[in-house]
Formats: sequence, structure tokens, C-alpha cells
Amino acid sequence: MTPDNELDYIEKLETAIPGFDFLSEGGLPKGRATLVAGTAGSSKTVFACQFLVEGIKRGENGVFVTFEEPPKALRRNMRGFGWNIAQWELERKWAFVDASPQPGEPMMVTGDYDLGALIARIEFAIRKYNAQRVSMDSLGAIFSHLSDSAQVRSDLFRMASALRELGVTAIMTAERTEEYGEISRFGVEEFVADNVVILRNVLADEKRRRTIEILKYRGTDHQKGEYPFTIVPGRGVVIIPLSAIELEQKSSNIRITSGSEELDRMCGGGFFRDSIILVSGATGTGKTLMVTEFMAGGVINDERCLIFAFEESREQLFRNAIGWGVDFQEMEKQGKLKVVCRYPETTGLENHLINMKETIETFKPNRVAVDSLSALERVSTLKGFREFIIGLTSFIKQQEIGGLFTSTTPTLLGGSSITEAHISTITDSIILLRYVEMYGEMRRGVTVLKMRGSMHDKDIREFSIDNKGMHIGKPFRNVTGILSGSPMYTAQSEVERLSNLFEE
Repeated sequence: MTPDNELDYIEKLETAIPGFDFLSEGGLPKGRATLVAGTAGSSKTVFACQFLVEGIKRGENGVFVTFEEPPKALRRNMRGFGWNIAQWELERKWAFVDASPQPGEPMMVTGDYDLGALIARIEFAIRKYNAQRVSMDSLGAIFSHLSDSAQVRSDLFRMASALRELGVTAIMTAERTEEYGEISRFGVEEFVADNVVILRNVLADEKRRRTIEILKYRGTDHQKGEYPFTIVPGRGVVIIPLSAIELEQKSSNIRITSGSEELDRMCGGGFFRDSIILVSGATGTGKTLMVTEFMAGGVINDERCLIFAFEESREQLFRNAIGWGVDFQEMEKQGKLKVVCRYPETTGLENHLINMKETIETFKPNRVAVDSLSALERVSTLKGFREFIIGLTSFIKQQEIGGLFTSTTPTLLGGSSITEAHISTITDSIILLRYVEMYGEMRRGVTVLKMRGSMHDKDIREFSIDNKGMHIGKPFRNVTGILSGSPMYTAQSEVERLSNLFEE
């Protein structure tokens, strides 16, 4: 084997932890130890347990060595994820090696804490249960038992070597004191692990954001940088690998209706079936109405439609729809519509993304509407929000679903929002709804700013709203600055106004 070909011969063990095998390009290097380091609350113990859980599901037994939490506490805490560790113990698939502090035991032990005996216990458990996976949580706890750090590092190296000799794939957790400081509190990484994974739980703008980074993978490739992850009840750690998104979506020439004949004409015949449409406007300009008509147009054509609402309750949406002549309740009874209402603050943005993907996969809609994206800005950092937008839009396009997203502008007369700045470049169509102040009266205007792959109407047209929905009329003439929120009238427009007054 030549050094140049060495990368090709490192076998990897699939962890089956959602997203991790993509980041690691196949899983953990088989038969080696991997250090998983993170600050308090970064989900190290969950990651270590999930590594064994996913192995058991694949027929690979596991040993969990605990230095901190007693087995009883771990069994109880992990039941929230649906993991019945006690049952797996009865089935001889999961074994604990308990090295956690016992009640009444002094915190500092100098001479009578025998790490050699512990290594022997671990080896015995691995052989007895024919384990292929081992998790050790957490190495830093050992230092509270032994004052001789050099001896601890020597014993940890012995432990890692013993695990390597037994051919098991191991995870060892260690605590950090800073998110971007030293790898671990006691500097154990170079003594115990060929591979280092960092878990972070960073506080930014008063919001927590979890990320994972593969810092070192000796002798093999992996994805570089930090990737967001979240903790999902019933599943555990779920990583969102944005680099997995590829521009390989199919592109359809088939048109679908917006729900409005006038708007379809402005768009050159309707939206493309797999396009992403952004509807931007101030509050009250008709964004939710456009969502309602988009859904109604789909149901009329026997399509399955899905709404994610983050601003209005279910009762409000249904009441508003009835006011425009659309019966959401009847559509739901027919199985053609599903409405999901959630307040943005109920969970983190990563969880919202995972829940939305699962709902789409289960319901299998032909078109999806999100009202509104702006509401989700409140629960995330700008970086997290952009990652959410990319993750959601790419997923919808891969499913060949038509997606309509609404965005609220910061002022009544227009302006660019944070949402528009992050989504405008990846949308296929942009529709702007604007208030237009004309001679002391507020009127509404609509224009198709962008229609990728198609000709479209360039005019800014006036529209009205009544109990039958939206009605698009004639273009505004001799008025400039509508989109900027500063309309100005030409001399010709003033002459026309005076002429109209004289005729009246």
C-alpha cells in the first residue's frame, strides 16, 4: 500500500445519525477512537448515546462507559427520545460500565482510583456482549479522581490503544470551557483520538444555535466548516448539511395558475410548476389573499395544497378565506388542503425546517405556501435564517413542488426587508405589492418584478380587493417612484387630473 492510496483503504462505519455520515463522507473511521468535545449543553451525551442506539438498530451491540451520570439517570433521560435502554440491556444489546461517582464517595481520589482495572472491565464487557461500538462519557471526569495528569494521559492512551486492538469504533466525549478556545479542558485529544469532532452551542443575539464541526479526521476526507444541528424529540441529533444541496433540480415548462386570471396574464401564463415565488408587500396589501387564491387555484385543478402559517391562527385564516369566497374547511374535508399553524417562538428555526420537511414528505403536496417568512426572522440569527431559506427552498425544488413565500416590508410604502435580501436571488419569481399614495388617497399596486424563464408584464398595475378576492386593473401612468415609496407625478399626469375634475 502506497501513501498516495492510503485514503482509499480507511474503512468507515456508518453512524446513521441523520446528516453526520454526509459530513464525515461515510461515517466514523472503523476501529478508531473519535473525540467529541463540547461545552455544557452542546449535546455530547445525546450524541454518544445515539451512536449506540443507531448501531443497535443495525444489529451492532454497544457498551456505554459513564464517568458522570449513573446508568439509572441515563436510562430515564434518554426515554424522551424513545430509546428504551433498559429493554436493550435485557436483550444483551447494550451494556453499561459504570464508573460514575457513587453517593457518599469523595470527589478527589489520589491513589486508590484504578484506571487499569477500569480498562479491564471495559474489555470484558466488549468481549462478553460482542460489541462493535463503544461510547465513553466524559473523559474530563477522570481528572477529578486522579491528581497526576501525566498518569491520566498515559492511562487514556492505554485505553484508546486497547479499544483499537479490540477493533471497536469508539466515541469519547470531553468538556470544553469555551466555544472557540482549546479543544478540551484537560488537553486529552492528542492522547486518545485520531479524530476530533466539535459540538457548539453558541449564544448570539440572545438566541442559541447549535453547530457541529469535524476538526480532524486523520488519514481521510470530510466536509469542512460548521454545520447547524438540532435536537428533535423521538429522534435525537439531526444535522442539517447545507453542502449536500446541489443544483440538480429538474426544471419544468408546465404552468400552474396563481388563482387569479389577471395575475396569470401578467406572469406570461401563470407560474412554472416547480418555481419558487416571493410575494413582498407591507401589512394589509394582500399577501395572505394571494396565498389563499394560490391554494384555491390548486384545489380547483385537483392538486394537493399545503399552508404553513406563522402569523395568523387557523381560525383567522379560515375566516379570511370565507370572506374572499374560498372555503378552506371544505377543501380540508376533501383531503386537498392541509393548514399548519405555528408561532415562530415555539421552537428553533432548525426544528421548524425539519418539521416542515417531514410534513411535506408525509402530505406530498403539489404546491406549498409559507405565510410569512418574515415572522421567522425573529427566532434566529441572520446566518441561521439564511441557512433555513436555502434548506427549505432547495428541498421544495427537489420535490418539484410550487412554492409561494410571503415577506413583509419594513415600511408601508415599500423598502427591502431582511427576508428579501436572503431569498431574492434564489427565487424564480418576485411579485411586489405596494401602497400608492395619490392625491391624499391610499391605493394598491402590483407588479411582477422577476419571472425567470418567461416574458412578463412590466407595468405596475392598480388592484382592488373585495369579497371575491383580488382584481387587477389598469397600469399606473405618469407616476414614478412607486416601488421606492416616493411616488412623483409628471406634468402630464397633473393635466389629466385637472381635466378629470373639470369633466366631473
